[in-house]
Amino acid sequence: MHSISRIPKDDSTPAAPAASGAAPKVGFVSLGCPKALVDSEQILTQLRAEGYETAKSYDGADLVIVNTCGFIDAAVQESLDAIGEALAENGKVIVTGCLGAKKDAAGDDIITKVHPKVLAVTGPHALAEVMNSVHTHLPKPHEPFIDLLPPQGIKLTPKHYAYLKISEGCNHRCSFCIIPSMRGDLVSRPIAELMLEAENLFKSGVKELLVISQDTSAYGVDVKFRSGFWNGRPVKTHMTQLTEALGELAKSYGAWVRLHYVYPYPHVDQVIPLMSGGHILPYLDVPLQHAHPEVLKRMKRPASGEKNLDRIQAWRKMNPDLTIRSTFIAGFPGETEAEFEYLLDFLKEAEIDRLGCFAYSPVEGATANELENQVPDEVREERRGRVMLLQEEISKKRLKAKVGKTVRVLIDEVTRSGGVGRSAADAPEIDGVVYVKPPYEPHKKLAVGQFVDVTITASDAHDLWGEAE
Repeated sequence: MHSISRIPKDDSTPAAPAASGAAPKVGFVSLGCPKALVDSEQILTQLRAEGYETAKSYDGADLVIVNTCGFIDAAVQESLDAIGEALAENGKVIVTGCLGAKKDAAGDDIITKVHPKVLAVTGPHALAEVMNSVHTHLPKPHEPFIDLLPPQGIKLTPKHYAYLKISEGCNHRCSFCIIPSMRGDLVSRPIAELMLEAENLFKSGVKELLVISQDTSAYGVDVKFRSGFWNGRPVKTHMTQLTEALGELAKSYGAWVRLHYVYPYPHVDQVIPLMSGGHILPYLDVPLQHAHPEVLKRMKRPASGEKNLDRIQAWRKMNPDLTIRSTFIAGFPGETEAEFEYLLDFLKEAEIDRLGCFAYSPVEGATANELENQVPDEVREERRGRVMLLQEEISKKRLKAKVGKTVRVLIDEVTRSGGVGRSAADAPEIDGVVYVKPPYEPHKKLAVGQFVDVTITASDAHDLWGEAE
């Protein structure tokens, strides 16, 4: 949303549509992770279903909704700044998202303490509460144009890929994380509901479906893996059965399914064979966070480093094309130099394909703040730098091995020189890309959302270059 010159109205009265008979318009600012993005899409879908329109600028909005992130300090500040901008430019602001569920050290609401003029504040995954607030401050149109709403709802992603959130919340209590306090315990969505949403997305032209949650491997634990029904047959509310069903559905539309936030539980072994058909991608986003058993214990993570290495090696034996993405934390409280070196040794042996590393950052409300032997800031940053230097060499080596091979690429962008796309090894916005030189035939042009086979001709530590066949 672009800044504009609208003068804020008096907060004591509801806004009214700018023109008589015109549909009221709602501006929207969406921050945070893909899970928050899905929350935003659900709110926008409901707004559209009820006849509201979306505004492209503050100037054209009768009200603004800001979906916030509250995980780390930088995200908190970004959210507070976005709220402040919306208040200054528009004056009518409803806040939702993770920051809405967060309290300061005194137990006070962070948002209203900084921005007391907001109209309402809710936590994440609060569609009903957000809509109630919208109705209070901007009455519903008299006759909603439900027939104008596409079956897949309103999406904030490009047309050719979309996120499918399969559950909300998390049962883990990792010491560095406050997500459960904001999003609650695991709540799995019904399998039939997920499959219908996936089908509508594929019908709308989606070529890549990205499965997300806080813990994809735990899908169905809260409902004891009860069976639902899809196309007249029973399907368990379980990660393996869901993946299998999504793979079958994706096959009928010639599409991809990518799995994110997969904890390395034993039953993930059952998913690897499903990746050989070309529709469940040989890609796992596994949030390992560390490798040393004592650090993992202080983190209260649900797996040990030794088992993770064995599991990664076993997965690669089952599918040599498997790409593994992970995140790690350097400088966690109590981390000794020996424990950090252990992490480096793990990374050398595991050769994670895609890796992000963060210097530990205290999060208000996290139990890790109370641990002894906090690592100095400069040491945390120095260790993060060492991890990324090592990873650059690992990534360079693994990508170089793809030169000369032909890979399937989904085109995200068409440029004058060809196109930019992603292979099975590349999730949007977080991994690398493939720069594609178009075919020599003049009548063959690349298009966004198109799959092309690309022969890889060059690589660096992050990206690939190739020629379309």
